[in-house]
Amino acid sequence: MIGMQLPDVDVWSERVVVALGQNPGLFTGPGTNTYLIGTGAERILLDTAQGVPEYLPVLERALLEADCRIQEIVLTHGHVDHIGGVASVLERYGPLRVSKLPAPEFDAACPVEPTAIADGARLHTEGATLRAIHTPGHARDHLCFVLEEERAIFSGDNVLGVGTTVIPADGGDLAAYLHSLERLLAESPAAIYPAHGPRIADGQAKLREYIEHRIQREREILAALERGQTRIADIVETIYADYPVALHIPAHDSVCSHLLKLEREARVRRDGDDPLVARWTLA
Repeated sequence: MIGMQLPDVDVWSERVVVALGQNPGLFTGPGTNTYLIGTGAERILLDTAQGVPEYLPVLERALLEADCRIQEIVLTHGHVDHIGGVASVLERYGPLRVSKLPAPEFDAACPVEPTAIADGARLHTEGATLRAIHTPGHARDHLCFVLEEERAIFSGDNVLGVGTTVIPADGGDLAAYLHSLERLLAESPAAIYPAHGPRIADGQAKLREYIEHRIQREREILAALERGQTRIADIVETIYADYPVALHIPAHDSVCSHLLKLEREARVRRDGDDPLVARWTLA
């Protein structure tokens, strides 16, 4: 998504208006998509972006175009580019309920104590029902939301409009992430509305692509170990050779997450405590 641009405000369906978070970057692409969901005079705001000052005028424009107010704030997870804007939104629009799956290490960044929601929770607004699905892997507190009226999914960071999701070495879990993708696929989604990048028209095809990508990446890592490459940096240079060098840094985390999964399966072993710099070999 490097260099990709999206409109500041866009309408993706009769129930979904997008306000771009104004926080472009290596990990966020054009910025974080925040969503006004529903059809009524009050709508759910899903995610709040990073909290940069340029976001509030964009959100204001989206509210004007949708002719609505904010009913409440719902968060996919607690990474800063999703929770960071809560404070400024509350300051501008007054007290609002903020809901998310609890995670103390992230929730401290929220200026109010979030209302706890979990797997299976339903949130209602005029014209829209959101059903939460706990989808850890990218983050342990990650929730995706099914928009039941459209059989669509708000995928947060678990599925991106372009490219693939980074599984952090610290706090990520590849096995959990693959299970989360399977759960989303079982919903047979039509569209997917990601937190970064454009709308995905064929959600089921994208999820299958994501699952196959991870399986293929695991094969490549095992092949690199068979060739005697024992350091993550060397593995990254080989299997990400066709990618921009700027992406090699997050690729270290993704390769590490694959190796940690394989280690739990007793298929590889490491020499060293820090998995990012340890030597890895086939078990």
